[in-house]
Amino acid sequence: MALLGGAMFIGAAYWRAQESVRIGSQQFEGRVVISAPVLVALYGGDRFLAANLEVIRLAATGMDDGHVDAGYLIRAQGVAAELNACHEDNYFLANGLLAWGGAVREGNKILRHAMACRFWDGVPPFFYGVNKSFFGRDSEAAARAFDLAAERWPENAAAMRKLAIMTRTQSFADERLALQYLERQRDNSRDSKLRELLAKRVVRLQGLVALRAAQRRYEQAHGALTDLQQLLTSHELPALPEDPLRLGYELQGGRIQLKNLKIVGVEDQP
Repeated sequence: MALLGGAMFIGAAYWRAQESVRIGSQQFEGRVVISAPVLVALYGGDRFLAANLEVIRLAATGMDDGHVDAGYLIRAQGVAAELNACHEDNYFLANGLLAWGGAVREGNKILRHAMACRFWDGVPPFFYGVNKSFFGRDSEAAARAFDLAAERWPENAAAMRKLAIMTRTQSFADERLALQYLERQRDNSRDSKLRELLAKRVVRLQGLVALRAAQRRYEQAHGALTDLQQLLTSHELPALPEDPLRLGYELQGGRIQLKNLKIVGVEDQP
C-alpha cells in the first residue's frame, strides 16, 4: 500500500507539474496542486483530513512577503472545497484573498459551496451577498443572500434583514460601506500574515473611494468622464492611486471599478 501510494503521488505530482494556470499575461508555474481523488487515496480515504492538510499547506505556501500566488490559490482552494465544502478556513481565505483580490468569480464559487454545505452558518451568505452587490451589482441576488444569512445567524438577524432592505432599495455598491466591511474583516483577522494581505485590499479600496469622489467632482464641472486621465488633466487628482495588488482601476459603463483578474479558460459564474 505504501509503495502504491508513493507511486501514485509521484505520478500525480509529475503530471500536474506539467500544467500551468495563466492569469492575464502572467504564467504561474511550479506550485503543484494534487487532484482531490488522489489526495483522498493518499490519506486513506479520509477526505476531511485531506482537506485540512491541503488548507494548511495553501495557507503556508500561498502567501509570501505580502503577496499571494493567485493561480495556485485558485486551484488549491478549489480542490479543498471539493474535498470538504464545509471547511471554514477555506471559505474565509477565498473571500478575503480571492474575491477581494480580483478573482471574484472564483471566490464566489467557493462561497456558494460553503453556503450549500454549512446550512447552519450565516457568514458565507453574508460574504456572498456583499460580493454580489458590490462587484456584481446584482441587488436581488445579494438581498436573497442576506435573507438567508438572517435565517442562519439569529444573533445578527436584524442587521442582515436591514442589509437586505438596503440592498433592494439602494444597493450595497456604495464604496464607503464596502470599505467599512473590509476594514472590519481585516481587524477581525487573527493571523498577522492574513491581516497584512487584507490591509492591501483595504488600500486598494481606498483608492477606489478617492477615484469615485474625484469622478463626481469632475462630472459636476465638466460632464461625463470618459477616461481616467481626465482626472489628472483637470487637476481633480495629482496622480492616480496606486493599487498594491497591481491590478489597477478601470472605467466601465461610466463608473470606475476595481479591475479583476482575467482567468484564461474560466467561464462567467452566476
